[in-house]
Amino acid sequence: MTVSHILKAKGRDVITAAASAKVSDIARTLSEKRIGAVVITGAAGKIEGIVSERDVVRHIGKDGAKALDLPVSAIMTKNVRTAREGDSESELMALMTEHRIRHLPVVNDGKLTGMISIGDVVKHRIEAIEREAEDMKTYIATAG
Repeated sequence: MTVSHILKAKGRDVITAAASAKVSDIARTLSEKRIGAVVITGAAGKIEGIVSERDVVRHIGKDGAKALDLPVSAIMTKNVRTAREGDSESELMALMTEHRIRHLPVVNDGKLTGMISIGDVVKHRIEAIEREAEDMKTYIATAG
């Protein structure tokens, strides 16, 4: 299965914010939307960074409450790893494991087209395994 298949099942909505947004605004968005990361975009939707729950917690732990008043550009990850629509599940898992990340923005022809989380990949993989098991049971039942 590919990223495109996963996005077809889960949808392509991506929550974005500007680099000038305050960390407190990003924390509120993460909480209200019940998501783990926000993509930071600039002019014409170009990805400038990504901010995860971990980033917010790490900076609050380091700087205390004053971290919430910082612009998100001060805490965001600027070197954003991305996925492509044609990437496979195994490529996603390898990239996420190698770089210890849980969220990958999906880019197609330079445009942000979706977001894949480790939860999406695991859910999709479990569904595939369950389908395979059901197919095997059907095969065994009809082969006898």
